[in-house]
Amino acid sequence: AFAQTSLTPATPWGTWFIGTVQVPGGERRWGGFAEVQARSNALFRQIFYNELKGGISYDLDKNFTLTLAGGRYATYDFRDLSAGPLNTEGRLWQQLVINQFLARLRFEHRYRVEQRWFTFRDGTHPFRNRIRYRLNAFLPLNGKSIAPGTAFLSVFDEIFLNPKGPVFERNRLYAGVGYQASARWVLQAGWVNQTNYNPAKFEQGVFTPQLASGKNNLVMTVTYRLSPRKAVQRENLPSQPD
Repeated sequence: AFAQTSLTPATPWGTWFIGTVQVPGGERRWGGFAEVQARSNALFRQIFYNELKGGISYDLDKNFTLTLAGGRYATYDFRDLSAGPLNTEGRLWQQLVINQFLARLRFEHRYRVEQRWFTFRDGTHPFRNRIRYRLNAFLPLNGKSIAPGTAFLSVFDEIFLNPKGPVFERNRLYAGVGYQASARWVLQAGWVNQTNYNPAKFEQGVFTPQLASGKNNLVMTVTYRLSPRKAVQRENLPSQPD
């Protein structure tokens, strides 16, 4: 196995920094979030990507939530940030989240439809649609639920689908540990592998198989929840909006 030559050479680990402010739906059912994110090509250096996004949500009940959100996404060459972004993306999405509780296990099913407008440095402006599904599982370690003072494990896998094909575009796998310090603050750290898939091709008698390029990243997340102090506190799953 070690004698084989990899078609995709090993790449250094990157870093994702995520800061989120959330407004839980609560008794009035309306909520929302705002988030800033930065990603680096290597551990804690070579920043090349950022996101600014936010949205509003509505709780159909405690286990079903609808969200309408949007954001701006920009990708740079980390070796020449002053040259401006290689591309920017404006994104709008509609989302349904369904929560399930099984003894101490908590499951989150997230269904998302995205509309994406790109602006590339060469002046082109393509438009793309995308569908995403994420299954997220949480396990509290020192209690029966995720509440202030609770440490927990979080694992999720998310698939990204292109309606025009090739259908399977990307896979994102995450595993991490978190701590809900209070009703307002949640800290998480973990690993995420993001793999992009290029379609197989047959052109001029030459077959090119499907290629996959992936990268491992350290993810560090801080979440702050805004809610009235006298509001009835219910269990909110510490999922990442991204």
